[in-house]
Amino acid sequence: MTVYENIKKYAKKRNMNLQDVALKAGLSKNMIYQYNKGKNPSLETLTKIAEILGVSYNDLAGDNSTINAKSKKVDIKDAMQDDYTIMSYGGREIPPEELEMIRRILDGGK
Repeated sequence: MTVYENIKKYAKKRNMNLQDVALKAGLSKNMIYQYNKGKNPSLETLTKIAEILGVSYNDLAGDNSTINAKSKKVDIKDAMQDDYTIMSYGGREIPPEELEMIRRILDGGK
């Protein structure tokens, strides 16, 4: 399924129309329809839409490898120490107590 079809499917399950989803994501009301015409959402936009629909990024992106993502190399240890970096797994934020456990594992169990 395409990104557009996935957004449409999950919006319908939530009794939402595509215009409502777009507006809640901070997009113009007809932006999601552009995804059906070949335009691809940014990683940030698709993540916002997934959050609104209560699904993961992967649920919307599926096998689509054409999502516009700007890759940026990040040192995970540095990111883990930064309180402003949002860490997530499967489209959901990692709870603080689990982040602390991950920090200890990365520091060698100290």
